[in-house]
Amino acid sequence: MQVSQYDQILVVISFIVAIMAAYTALNMAGRVSTNPGKAGWLWLAGGGLALGIGIWAMHFIGMLAMELTMSMSYDRLLTGLSMLIAVGSSLFALWLVSTPQLRLRRLLPGSLVMGGGIAGMHYTGMAALEVSPPIVWDMRWVALSLLIALGASLAALWLTFRLRHEAALVAQMRAGAAVLMGIAIAGMHYTGMMAAQFPMQHSIMHHGVDGNWLALLVSVVALSILGITLVVSMLDARLQARTSLLASSLAEANRELAQLALHDPLTRLPNRVLLEDRLDQAINKARREGSFFALMFMDLDGFKTVNDAYGHDVGDRLLIAVTERLLQPLKGQYTLARIGGDEFVLLAEVNAPDEAATLADALVRTIDQPFTLDRYDLVVTLSVGIALYPHDGKNERELMFNADAAMYHTKHMGRNGYHFFQPSMNTLAQTQLLLMSDLWLALERNELRLFYQPKFQAPAGPIVGFEALLRWQHGVHGLLTPDRFLPLAETGLIIPIGNWVIDEACRQLSEWRQQGHTHWTVAVNLSTLQFEQTGLVDHVMACLARYQVPPESLILEVTETTAMTNPDESVRVLTRLTDAGVKASIDDFGTGYSSLLYLKRLPACELKIDRAFVKELSREGDDATIVSAIVALAKTLNLKVVAEGVETQAQQAFLTELGCNTLQGYLLGKPISAQEATQLGTETR
Repeated sequence: MQVSQYDQILVVISFIVAIMAAYTALNMAGRVSTNPGKAGWLWLAGGGLALGIGIWAMHFIGMLAMELTMSMSYDRLLTGLSMLIAVGSSLFALWLVSTPQLRLRRLLPGSLVMGGGIAGMHYTGMAALEVSPPIVWDMRWVALSLLIALGASLAALWLTFRLRHEAALVAQMRAGAAVLMGIAIAGMHYTGMMAAQFPMQHSIMHHGVDGNWLALLVSVVALSILGITLVVSMLDARLQARTSLLASSLAEANRELAQLALHDPLTRLPNRVLLEDRLDQAINKARREGSFFALMFMDLDGFKTVNDAYGHDVGDRLLIAVTERLLQPLKGQYTLARIGGDEFVLLAEVNAPDEAATLADALVRTIDQPFTLDRYDLVVTLSVGIALYPHDGKNERELMFNADAAMYHTKHMGRNGYHFFQPSMNTLAQTQLLLMSDLWLALERNELRLFYQPKFQAPAGPIVGFEALLRWQHGVHGLLTPDRFLPLAETGLIIPIGNWVIDEACRQLSEWRQQGHTHWTVAVNLSTLQFEQTGLVDHVMACLARYQVPPESLILEVTETTAMTNPDESVRVLTRLTDAGVKASIDDFGTGYSSLLYLKRLPACELKIDRAFVKELSREGDDATIVSAIVALAKTLNLKVVAEGVETQAQQAFLTELGCNTLQGYLLGKPISAQEATQLGTETR
């Protein structure tokens, strides 16, 4: 028998190839299982080919590492057959571990097939050796090599299946598993080599492949194929991970866009778009099942006052708190939506009208309690209108319109409650819609009018000026007061109407001055929106210049709550106006929450006591204490005091005694037209 030795370099290379083949198998299993369809089959074919060549190369490099006393050559046909067996076994292994589940009843037969394939590849490769006399086999070592092949196959399949989806975090586990699998595969080979005994060889003419250059060729080709395959697989894995991350980010962005498109950004409630979809679904369901549901239109009473007095930030927080309370009594199937401003709509499944009434009452009562936000105790109430399907409407438009009409009826009847829709309610709602439409044409049709309430030097005259009061001479409804139409102007007409009032007041001042009433002034109320517009100062100065009216003849009245909404900006705007000569008055004083620091900075010429304090005024009451304090404060700040709402002689006498400079009210003079004001001025000269 010839004694065989091994080339240590080739032995090391064979182990490296085995480990790389095992690592490639682990990596390729992940590519196959995560790429469904045609891409998965391509990875299976490419991975099986690379893995098979790697295992085959390891065995042949191991055989080439054996140094006999004579050179060896190999039969081409058997050599090729051994490679096919290796590739086929690898394809089967990758296919097996790419299935969704790998139970024991599949794992054991699979390991038998793969182990048999590896052993077949090994012994077919050994049979390709052209030696004479033939190799003598030690069957004990052969049996051991078969057991190692089966055990290695079982472990390789199980590890590959378990680690196929593991991420880079478990790269160490993959590397360790690859080392163990590579050692097992190499161990099977060298155990099989121990079973081969080579008798003394005769000199024969070899027609096979010479082994001297085959070792180098197989090593280079195998390592290249495995390296390229592994690099491509890892690059694909990285690309797939980035693609997955991008897809995840895109999905998250789409979810956020859907959230923004279908939900109110402040309260996170469904918006009008999503409400309409839910309402359409509810109608279809009710038609199929013969059931009904309630649609409730809800509006907050007093929210605008809070928003104007405390600012939009407090208003937004109040809306969030209101939303939380509205959700408390809701159970079962419902959709609570915010459709704009302080308007909410509730779509709720109910079994009877009484159930809808109970729910509406619970909603009203839950909002009726004060809201505590920071240091403020805020009070708002809820007006609810209820429409029932199908009794009050067969489609989305009818239900929304009728629920809105019922809500408006609730407001008209005193607020803070609920009403079911009645057909008669549409008359009031339609009247309001027609008024809103007519209001947009009122300026164009020259239907707006200014009336003037005289202001008297205390106690009874003479007349020192007038307060301009807006009226609408409607073609059908006659002369309308602001409470009938100004709420409708909030849709976008407040600023144009306010600018018209300033222009008309300056025009009338010019006319009175030409008639000799040069000492008269006109006070104009500024709404919050009008006061906040950027072009206010320029518009006022343009009107004064157009009609050649001295700036001191015009008094602009700003409510205390408006002035305190943004004190710094109020000081800036009023300072620009007063520097130009226009006078400023703080209206409704005592009803807000002024800071004396800012009040001192406001360049006003007078304070106007709200009529609420004058109405119940008596010498011994709380109102008298408040009015006395306001007058004392005004004198300290060198401001004149105007008291409005004077309706009795007792009020007139007491306010004069306190030190009010100017009185205004029905006792002294009601609002009159410009012509009547001219005549009154002539009579009182």
